[in-house]
Amino acid sequence: MKETGEKGDLFVISAPSGAGKSTLCHRLMEETPGVAFSVSHTTRSPRKGEVDGVDYHFVSKEHFMQMVEQEEFLEWAEVHGNCYGTSRSAVTAMLENGQDVLLDIDVQGAMQVRDIFPESVLIFILPPSLQVLEHRLRNRGTDSEETIRLRMENARGELAAVREYHFLIVNDDLIRAAGDLQSIVLARRCRTRRVLQRHDLSGMIPD
Repeated sequence: MKETGEKGDLFVISAPSGAGKSTLCHRLMEETPGVAFSVSHTTRSPRKGEVDGVDYHFVSKEHFMQMVEQEEFLEWAEVHGNCYGTSRSAVTAMLENGQDVLLDIDVQGAMQVRDIFPESVLIFILPPSLQVLEHRLRNRGTDSEETIRLRMENARGELAAVREYHFLIVNDDLIRAAGDLQSIVLARRCRTRRVLQRHDLSGMIPD
């Protein structure tokens, strides 16, 4: 892609905690070449199985705020008492290199990114119902009762923003939802701008 000058698209994925967006993003990257995940910085502690630099860049609150002051983040927000931020330089470099980039961020961050990258594609992952969402959170076994209550409260607030997104995917069936997400990415690659960047059509299409 890089040799043709093709630039990637930025896909912003949001969902209430427990809706399955991380699973869908990982599945998309496994099945779709040319898709990269932007690893966010966070001040929260790693969960079991999470790897620094792969799932998140785990940093101290002091380090994070220094990055904020130096305007190193494309967006950042405090969620559930922890800070999360997206590196501006990392995202720009991947897009310029022709990669499609996934941002797994909350509604507040998505709106910030949309203002900076108007061509970004906003996708919201919905659970089949709030009852199913709560059931998934409890089955995870990682959150306290207070945390679950807070996540459910935040989920109701996030759902009020779904009309700000270009696409909605209901994750009631993992295979179908993964197919829907991949279809959105592949369709964007067929946009006129990207096809013209990818192929030399100068002899066929006038400037």
